Amino acid sequence: MRIGIPREVKTLEGRVALVPEACSDLVHAGHRVLVETGAGEASGFADSAYAEAGVEVVGDAAALYGEAELIVKVKEPQPAELGYLRPDHRLFCYLHLAAFPGLTERLLDIGLTAIGFETVEVDGQLPLLEPMSRIAGRLSAQIGGTLLHRPGGGAGVLLGGIPGTPPGRVVVIGAGHAGGSAVALAAALGARVTVFDLDLGRLATMRGLGGNIEALYPYAASVDAAVRDADLLVGAVLVPGARAPEVVSEEQVAGMRPGSVVADISIDQGGCVATSRPTTYDAPTYTCHGVTHFTVANMPGAVPRTASQALSAAISPWVARLARADWREDAVLAGGVNLSDGELILPALRV
Repeated sequence: MRIGIPREVKTLEGRVALVPEACSDLVHAGHRVLVETGAGEASGFADSAYAEAGVEVVGDAAALYGEAELIVKVKEPQPAELGYLRPDHRLFCYLHLAAFPGLTERLLDIGLTAIGFETVEVDGQLPLLEPMSRIAGRLSAQIGGTLLHRPGGGAGVLLGGIPGTPPGRVVVIGAGHAGGSAVALAAALGARVTVFDLDLGRLATMRGLGGNIEALYPYAASVDAAVRDADLLVGAVLVPGARAPEVVSEEQVAGMRPGSVVADISIDQGGCVATSRPTTYDAPTYTCHGVTHFTVANMPGAVPRTASQALSAAISPWVARLARADWREDAVLAGGVNLSDGELILPALRV
């Protein structure tokens, strides 16, 4: 199999799908691996490291896509990349198509087969999404806490406070890998954290992380009161493959204190806060109703070396499976197919 790893072109996206060591394993398994020049540079992986691993370093995207059969990348295809894709390509990346209906139509017109990292499900878990969710959760607490500082336009709140002062108030909607990571870091910083989830088992886990964590069932009145009192609101709601439900209204955001912050991790799937819209790291925030919104659609791209290492470890065995001629016999991979031969396959995209 000819496996191609392009350089990411989404704004300030520094991740690379596979690190040199992962490529070396694929080469030793008999595959031909190609990487676009500069693909790993922002993550700290030079072209020479790929060459030493037996990878062919290709000069531009057109040559890479033209030669490869299996395209392994990080983010969904950008407009500049769509012209390189062919019906015989297998595309393996984060797709998040529920948030991009226009992209869905373009990929359907091309007729290729696209498998989303975020829709590969194993025993009810999403192992290829998990590492990026954990990173995004931690970033939401780190960056959200910084945005509360006065120079960042915030209300001047130190998230953890100090003795003699009240700690900052953090509200997290969703206690999965992303939300749970946000809870853990915010609590470790000393903030007073309230987390909501439908799953009582997850709530028990969250409560066990510290005495400054309140873990609650999301009754509407409880969520409303907590949101309006929050210094930092983290949205971390996920419905696999589908658009994120709106769980915080514009009215609730308008009721938050001026200088408070919203960090919507769900923005990859459309966002779970009514006032959220996707941003990029060249302009990561905006203000609505006096509340700063941090809604970058590729949050882990801020830490590309860590994120690339984590992503590569998660997807490597699946790339090896996908490179097999009989890959469709793998029920897990088949279940991760979003579209193929001009048809929508993933049930969540048909609603």
